[in-house]
Order: sequence, then C-alpha cells, then structure tokens
Amino acid sequence: MATHAPLVVLGGGPGGYAAAFMAADLGMQVTLVDRDERLGGTCLLRGCIPSKALLHVGRVLAEAREMDAWGIHFERPKIDIDVLRGRKEKVISTLTGGLAQLARRRNVTVVHGTARFTNSTTLEIAAAGAGGPSQTITFDHCILASGSRPAKIPAFDLPTPRVMDSTQALEMADVPPSLLVIGGGYIGLEMGTVYAELGSRVSVVELTDTLLPGADRDLVKPLQQRLEKLFERIRLRTKVVKLEDRGETIRVHFEGPDGPSTEEFSRVLVAVGRRPNSDGLGLENTKVVVNAKGFVEVDGRQRSADPHILAIGDVCGEPMLAHRASHQGKVAVESLHGEPALFAPRAIPAVVFTDPEIAWAGLTEHEAAAQGRAVEISRYPWAASGRAQALGRTEGLTKIVVDPETDIVLGVGMVGPGAGELVAEGTLAIEMGCSARDLSETIHPHPTLGETVAFSAENYFGLATEIYRPRSEAATR
Repeated sequence: MATHAPLVVLGGGPGGYAAAFMAADLGMQVTLVDRDERLGGTCLLRGCIPSKALLHVGRVLAEAREMDAWGIHFERPKIDIDVLRGRKEKVISTLTGGLAQLARRRNVTVVHGTARFTNSTTLEIAAAGAGGPSQTITFDHCILASGSRPAKIPAFDLPTPRVMDSTQALEMADVPPSLLVIGGGYIGLEMGTVYAELGSRVSVVELTDTLLPGADRDLVKPLQQRLEKLFERIRLRTKVVKLEDRGETIRVHFEGPDGPSTEEFSRVLVAVGRRPNSDGLGLENTKVVVNAKGFVEVDGRQRSADPHILAIGDVCGEPMLAHRASHQGKVAVESLHGEPALFAPRAIPAVVFTDPEIAWAGLTEHEAAAQGRAVEISRYPWAASGRAQALGRTEGLTKIVVDPETDIVLGVGMVGPGAGELVAEGTLAIEMGCSARDLSETIHPHPTLGETVAFSAENYFGLATEIYRPRSEAATR
C-alpha cells in the first residue's frame, strides 16, 4: 500500500492532534500517524490525564481526613481498586473517543502503526496489529510530534513488575503496602502522593539536597513540609546503589549522609525523568539534526534542518510539557501556511499537581540571581487570605518577580491548592508586559485565592491591606 499526503503529522499526542486539527481547519489535507490504537499520546493515555484523575481521588481522601478539624468524622474509606482503575479508564476512553470523532469531522486521515523515515519525504509504517499490512506514505511536509518516554537506568531495570516506571505505576495493579519512589521530581512526587493517599507507606529518595530540583525554594518548602507528614520518609542527598529482586519484595541499597543502608519495599517506582523519542525513527535517513541529548534541533518556526520536516513538543527540547507542544504544533502549521508565526513565548507555565500544588511562570528568583539581574521580590502569604483560612489551607504563598526600574512583572509563582489554575493569570501578565500596578489595580473577586495575585502586587508597593510591609521606592513612583 502506498499513498501520498501533503502533510503528515507523526504522533497523536497533544501537540500532534492540535497540529493536525488546525491544519485541517485551514484547509490542508492531513494524515495523522500514531503507534497507539487510540489518539491522545502519552499525556492522555498514560500521563497527564490519568495521573490527575488519580490525584483528584487522593485529594478527596485528604479532605475527608481534614474534616476532623471541623468536627465532621468519616469512616475509614474502603477502596475497590478494580472500580478505581475502571473509572480512570473511563475518563481516558471518553477523551480518546472525542478525539477520534473530531478527527473524522475534520476529515483527518488517521493511520495507526509504527513509522520510520526511509528518506526525507517517505515513511514506512508497520501496522499496529500483528500480521497487518504495512504501508508507505510519501509527503510534502511532516510535523514530527513523537513525544518522550520514561528514562531508564539499566541497573534498575529488573525483570519484575515490582520495579515500575510511571506508565506501570498508573496502571494501578494494586496498592502495595510499601513503595519507594526513586526521584524527587514532579512525576515521582505526584505518583507518591496518589499511592500514599490510597494507603501505601511511601518513601522518596533524591540524589540532590532538595525535592523538585530547579523549582523555587519558597514554593517547595510548604510542599515538603506537608509531604514529610504524608510520606513515611524522604531521603535527600542519597543514592540508590543497587536493587535486588527478593520475590515478594525489592531490597534497596542506599548510600547517604549517614553511610550505606538497606531496606525492602513491596514496589519501587523509578521516576528519574524522561527522554525524547527521536531514536528508532530513521531520522538518520533525513537531514534532521539530533543533538547529544537526543533532541531534534529546530528554529523559532519549528523547522528542522530538513526542509520537509518540522518538529514539536518533547522531541525538540525542554520543557517537556503538553501545553508547550500544543502551542508549537499551531506555530508549525502556521509556518507551513505561510503566516508569520514564531514560537517565542515570554513565559511557559509549569505546574506540579501535588498537594499543595506548585505553579510558576517566567523568571524565577534563582534564575535572576544566576543571571546577576536586579529584581525585587514580593511575597504574599496565604495566611492573610480569608479564603485560605476558610479552607484551612494557610500554608500557601504567592510571589511575583518584578523589574525594579520599570515595575514590569517578570515572573510569578504560587504554592497552595489550585495553584495550577491561578498561574494562568500571571502568565498572561508576563506575556502582555503588565506592570505590578496593572495587577494591583485589576479588581479581583473576594474572597478568592486569585486575590493573592493582586495582593502580592499591592505588597510590592507596600500597600497590601491584610499585611504590613514598609513602602518601597516603587510605591512613590
């Protein structure tokens, strides 16, 4: 079987289907190729969506416990893991079914199978099902959206289901009595939170001296304090030297500040990052340049070194975020459509969906210090928020990073319940070049957590109502 498509999108994740659908909306003839039998990619099938569904369950369990402080007592919950798993799958099926319907309505041709470039304008696609026919697709242009996969450490890759990656952890085979999470990044902490709320004794081991390396310390501190109560143990500055399969358990050998030690766990989750899916695609048969980290090199219009191939999302660099991929997909299509598109955002928001959530966008305090850039920081504690007090969640914080010469907002960050929803306003402010005065003079509804964004700006000028801070020089300008 051989066909020709003016535009092929390789990968059916958030970047891929966003690109395919937009191209179809602009009148292009599009073929979308994906190795999975359902559209959605890692994010929908085994990442963002199922993890957030399970985190919602965990949050409800936590809220039931927190009601004790209000004199409302719930019985210990009974967990039916089969029903839980089925409900998670229903969420996935609903969304993938919606994508399939949207593809049909837009007349996007969907091909399921494993693709490989044989040259700069040809893909060979092995059928997804065993024994199915392969086919050849030639194209004028291809948007590569092949995504990423969990990184593996060969020494930890034991032939046992007791050692899991994030994909296997989301399958929820059981709720193990004990779980070790190797890696204190966002994936490990999110999945650790889920399993801890469901009843596992969770421990986390991290090689560096802090959880969420690279995230703002002001934001991480409230989360770490809460996780120290939720998790059985957090080991920092500690290395996992060896894993041993003991049949019913995994024996883990540690090296930490107090010397070597061993401990056994029912399951181990290895969450040490992700790597781009650029290998095994036959890119060596094209002019695409892949760097030492495995990322496809692209310009601001998402064009690779091969004039026929563009790339978007995880396969072309950090940060590996679904919303970045979707935006790049639209830029790539606009580039092909002849429009003056450019991927040059002032800020890309990031969210860690733990409890509390952490979210930030733009320049961080640490980045400003590393660049030697003069900034002023305004922090607004949620303990001063009536809404946070009503919720019983006063550990939160909202902060802004401001240019002291112009009062322009350069960065925002928050930690607390719903932080992932609140960061969008700050991202918009950075993208539009808003000043702290713009934020402070925007009337926010009361009582809400969203007010803390405006209050942090008022605090920058020394004019916040609920807290006292001496007025800065900015207030007199």
